[in-house]
Amino acid sequence: MKKLQLAVFNTQPPLYLGGVERRIREISKRLQGEVQTTVYSGTKAGLRKPTQLDGLNVVPCFSTDAVFPLDNWTFNQTLSRNVDSFKADVYEAHTASGYGLVGAFKKRSMKAAFVQTIHGALADEYAQTYLRGGLSAREKIANFFMWQLAKKEEESAKKATLIVTITKYSEAKIKQFYDVDPEKIRIVPNGVDVQRFTPNGDCTTAHRLIDGGNRQVVLFVGSLIPRKGVSYLVEAAKRVVKEEKETLFVIVGGGPLKKRLAADVEAANLSGNFAFIRGVSEEDLPAIYRCADVFTLPSIQEGQGIVLLEAQASGKPVVAFNVSGVKETVRNGETGLLVKPNSDELAEAILSLLSDSSWRKKMGTRGREFVQKEFSWDVSAKKMFRVYREALETV
Repeated sequence: MKKLQLAVFNTQPPLYLGGVERRIREISKRLQGEVQTTVYSGTKAGLRKPTQLDGLNVVPCFSTDAVFPLDNWTFNQTLSRNVDSFKADVYEAHTASGYGLVGAFKKRSMKAAFVQTIHGALADEYAQTYLRGGLSAREKIANFFMWQLAKKEEESAKKATLIVTITKYSEAKIKQFYDVDPEKIRIVPNGVDVQRFTPNGDCTTAHRLIDGGNRQVVLFVGSLIPRKGVSYLVEAAKRVVKEEKETLFVIVGGGPLKKRLAADVEAANLSGNFAFIRGVSEEDLPAIYRCADVFTLPSIQEGQGIVLLEAQASGKPVVAFNVSGVKETVRNGETGLLVKPNSDELAEAILSLLSDSSWRKKMGTRGREFVQKEFSWDVSAKKMFRVYREALETV
């Protein structure tokens, strides 16, 4: 049987370790027998020529490698100019990547099966960031552009054949903020590879990357952007270190807030308690999870949080804010601790887990059982295949 030809558009290449990129790679890997996937991404992370990744075709489309939102805008301009070169049965855009494509297809009288995958409504991200307050001038500008991009996301979703999102929370926010047909929305959660992310294995690789010795490690994995709330973690660390002075906070990921966060850490005399690591490979990431003591994700808004699934699969208790899609991803008091969005409660939760190794182990065991039962990339891939077929049959 002929494979379904799928074109996926995402500003960030699947060379990154972000949640969107993880989803693209994991689902395409599991659908290789039925679907031939080509990902069109911005010229970032060294992507300059077509390449293959886990059987996935990755094609660079010019974008600036500058910070958001300029990279997204230039990427979309490139897509709109080259729309005639994209040949597929189904087209899928993530977040606001490819927001001009549907209009470009219509101008050429092309009937396109177009799926808009919204991981977390950008309008909700804007609102949560605005309500948090205390933004720097740069963050206020970035949030203004977030609102503009949210309008593009809504526009694209309105024109899409089908809309996919990842949690009931995200579905509710799409209905709240965007004037779209609710009958077009399908929920397909993210998953986790429990064979890769596991509590079993040594920590040689992690120790080489982290160089933490025998210190207790609090781990964060994600992009260093305002929504991820790492500034809360820096504030919480001040209190944690007063009681557990050898604690090491490992920050895996890069982003526009990296310099500011590093400066805040230095100003607080916490440089010896923080390790910023960028460029961790796919092979090394599971070991870093496995060898941490506590995982934290202080996001103020999160569609779901793949890193929370990866941490739980690795047998680690998690600490996160009791917000948005996180409440569907962590069982409060069983697999982790969910607290109000402030640094004091974050610090308290981290300290309570660091001081009780048996509680950490019990939560870690429950967390792995939870994600093994409830979240699977295999199930997600099957659901997405049904979405692609439905979109194709609808146009």
